[in-house]
Amino acid sequence: MENILELKTVNSLREFNFFIPSYQRGYRWTPIEVIDLLNDISEFKPRQIDDSEDKTWYCLQPIVIKKRENDLYEVIDGQQRLTSIYLILHYLNQIYTEENREKLFELHYETRNNSSAFLKKLTKEISNTENVDFFHISEAYRAINNWFSKPNFNRSDFESKFKFNTKVIWYESFEPDPIAIFTRINIGKIPLTNAELIKALFLNSSNFDKNKTDKIRLKQLEISTEWDTIEHTLQNERFWYFINGNKVSTNRIEFIFDLMNDEKDKADVYSTFRFFNKKFQNKTQQTIENNWAEIKRYFQRFNEWFNERDLYHKIGYLIATNSLTIRSLYDESKIRTKTQFREYLDIQIRNDLRNVSLENIQYGDSKTKNVLLLYNILTMLNNTRDNSYFPFDLYKNEKWDIEHITSVKDTIPDNKIQWLSDAKVFIDVEKQEGRKLRSRAERCDCTNEDEFNLLFSDIVAHFNANVKDEDINDISNLALLDSETNRGYKNAVFPLKRKTIITREKEGTFIPLCTKNVFLKYFSEYPPKISFWTQEDRDNYFQDLVKVLTNYVN
Repeated sequence: MENILELKTVNSLREFNFFIPSYQRGYRWTPIEVIDLLNDISEFKPRQIDDSEDKTWYCLQPIVIKKRENDLYEVIDGQQRLTSIYLILHYLNQIYTEENREKLFELHYETRNNSSAFLKKLTKEISNTENVDFFHISEAYRAINNWFSKPNFNRSDFESKFKFNTKVIWYESFEPDPIAIFTRINIGKIPLTNAELIKALFLNSSNFDKNKTDKIRLKQLEISTEWDTIEHTLQNERFWYFINGNKVSTNRIEFIFDLMNDEKDKADVYSTFRFFNKKFQNKTQQTIENNWAEIKRYFQRFNEWFNERDLYHKIGYLIATNSLTIRSLYDESKIRTKTQFREYLDIQIRNDLRNVSLENIQYGDSKTKNVLLLYNILTMLNNTRDNSYFPFDLYKNEKWDIEHITSVKDTIPDNKIQWLSDAKVFIDVEKQEGRKLRSRAERCDCTNEDEFNLLFSDIVAHFNANVKDEDINDISNLALLDSETNRGYKNAVFPLKRKTIITREKEGTFIPLCTKNVFLKYFSEYPPKISFWTQEDRDNYFQDLVKVLTNYVN
């Protein structure tokens, strides 16, 4: 026998006797979800279907059932909806005297022996904590009572729509194994996102003038096309990570909806949809167009910032350092001229670094990374012939580190043999002390901890070119670098770091401009000492930091 698929009104369900098996999850709808259903049905307006006596209907999602013996129907999928339908019908029945009440369908939970009797005796005063299913059912029923208590509510109009203009998709299966059907239905089931639900609000034809069908289709096409354009632009990683942090979102337009939601409830995953649904209480074409125009204003403002190089870098810095949110920046931009907004950005960057002194800031300080990030950004901006953009997507995804330019003496490498092999080839053998150091490196027994540690300390001192130990953590010995490159060479000597960075850049790795300048010896007098980061290099590097950051840092 073939499976049966048809539509049934809510009223016709009273003919059946339903059984909810143990493999089903218990009743878990929250009062909010039940109220959403009530609101949807209440707002639904049935209209005549052209050239017929039929009216449109509100359609609930499928109920999948399988007939068992004694006219009992096993509910394979849809028990949450079915239980909620029962609760609403039960409430509507209470307004009639007992002899005039309609017979409702029977509902039995396999795991709850007295479930049918419990449902029949429900009242708004009951708050049953006997088990989790009865608790959720009683809470949902209490919410239904409260919802119907609204003043001047037309109960009879709702009852008519619910019983006769609300239908379920009835799918009766004749397959032998109901558990296999249940598994197949529920594997990979993905809940709708806020964005998908909001899109349905915007494109619903009932929002538009029914006498202008051509204009409806054109407006729906316009919104749909613009929606796709916004989503496509937000899928650009550079754009996305410019305005956002590390949040991953399938429908990225939802980020704009969340920004607009002034009533965000983190405990409610559909808070943003509810916010928009409330805005759509007055379902007119003007409401749709006004709300869509506001969404486009958000996007257009972000797009303007993205394409304006100075704004892109300064806004990108403030967001990347968590100094300000994109929402607060948007709000500020609405009340300022463009000139005032640019001045505001500069003030906020200064505020972020107001307690920083370049002479005193050290490795490990909370603002060191911010200083180096701003240094790289401003160095790019100060070159008027450079049209490149700082990649905030890489900065946020690759988890950049603060890197010591020259090695730290107290960090012994894990792989001693490899470290020594890499370092010894760069030792300066033109001087006698260098030749002696190379000889020691050739003979060193790396398994002898004391011998290796002493040699390690002498080699690091050789490459640090008279740098004082107490200055090793100063800003003049720090640079910004992606964590993969940094971890790759760990505490390598300066010339090996230089070689590694050059190789990584040739392979396509982004190396921050100022870090590249350091290791390519841009701060050295000619001819440069390629294998050493000298005190002179450090002084010149520090002076460049001061020059570039002078408008923002002490």
